[in-house]
Amino acid sequence: MDNSSQATAAATATAEYDRLIARHHAMRLRRQLLAPASPSGSGPGTGPGAVDHGLGGCEGYDGAADQRLIRRDLELVAPLSELIDQLYAVMFRRRPYLRPLFPASMEFQQAHLERIFHHLVDHLHQPAELDRTLRQLGRDHRKLGVRPVHYEAFEEALCAALRTRAGGRWTEDLEAAWVRMLRFAVGAMVAGADSALTEPPYWHAVVTGHERRRPDLAVLRVRTGEPYPYRAGQYGTVEHPALPHTWRQYSMGCAPRGDNELEFHVRRTGPGGVSAALVGHTAVGDRLRLGPPRGGLLPDGDTRDLLLVAGGTGLAPMKAIVEQQALHRPPGRKVHLFVGARDRSDLYDWQALSELVLHKPWLSLTPVTAGRLADTVAAAGDWREHLACVSGPAGMIASVRAELLAVGLPLTRVRFDQSLRS
Repeated sequence: MDNSSQATAAATATAEYDRLIARHHAMRLRRQLLAPASPSGSGPGTGPGAVDHGLGGCEGYDGAADQRLIRRDLELVAPLSELIDQLYAVMFRRRPYLRPLFPASMEFQQAHLERIFHHLVDHLHQPAELDRTLRQLGRDHRKLGVRPVHYEAFEEALCAALRTRAGGRWTEDLEAAWVRMLRFAVGAMVAGADSALTEPPYWHAVVTGHERRRPDLAVLRVRTGEPYPYRAGQYGTVEHPALPHTWRQYSMGCAPRGDNELEFHVRRTGPGGVSAALVGHTAVGDRLRLGPPRGGLLPDGDTRDLLLVAGGTGLAPMKAIVEQQALHRPPGRKVHLFVGARDRSDLYDWQALSELVLHKPWLSLTPVTAGRLADTVAAAGDWREHLACVSGPAGMIASVRAELLAVGLPLTRVRFDQSLRS
């Protein structure tokens, strides 16, 4: 295809997309004018377009019934990875103008959607709890440019994929249960996005520092043009200009500062991804985009002594928490920080940590380079009255959490990030 043909095709796709958006807004306005008011201020809502007005409410939704139906017939469409492959193939074939909204490589996106589907099916019997999680997810999806009309295209593609996967064993009950689950999720996500209209979908940031601490690890400093309203112990998503629409989560490695500068600790996890770009192909002056801050390891109002356990770049949020405690620490609080590493050379931020501990009698720092981190922490003291925060690889978090529970620390006081991230 020559340049002229490519330009014509692009213009046609853009015009089709614009017509779809205009039709969607016209239909939405018509529904608002014609639908009778309900106690929630929304119309009765039917069909895919109804996600704009009220289908996100968990009241009246029998999630447990749909959970039973979906699980009963799950083998007809399993594995979910192949259902998702079919879904995206249908959506991009029917609506090619949606493809540029997604990253060039769909591997991470498809794995993320598979996790979301599993989470939905596993928690449908708890619609109120699920609603809160999905509203947060909807707020996060604003940075991707997702609009309600995109969810309509997604539902259409899901129905087509369900029919293809189930084949001759497809039933109306099967499809209806999936559609109800999807509309419940979409309604909650749209409501979450609408509730965050006063919050920017993302922040522009300039790289002010880039230090390679190891061949596969860098500490980055970035400065946003506007204040980035995070708390110590939270994470944000980062987009590199070389990989548009591809976002990855990284915890902030410092307490909030007045100069709007943030710190990220990034370990390269593989070739060609965001972590590889941030570690090996980023320099001072480069521009990044940051999604809204999310999560939170340190709850408000708790004044107990802190047990902080970090492995790998899980050190970042712990360092931020320690800095925050140096500024605003409840009277008498003691903080114990354990940092796990394969060897001394793997303690990539040791100089900063050593400086941080100076003149702070309330802070103890213990590097662990031999033996199992979980065993060392559990044997180091009586932690039953502490609040524990754990960050690092999933296996490390699981082992530390299990040991702390075994020595009597209540489950509610072992904090780790368990959000359904975007």
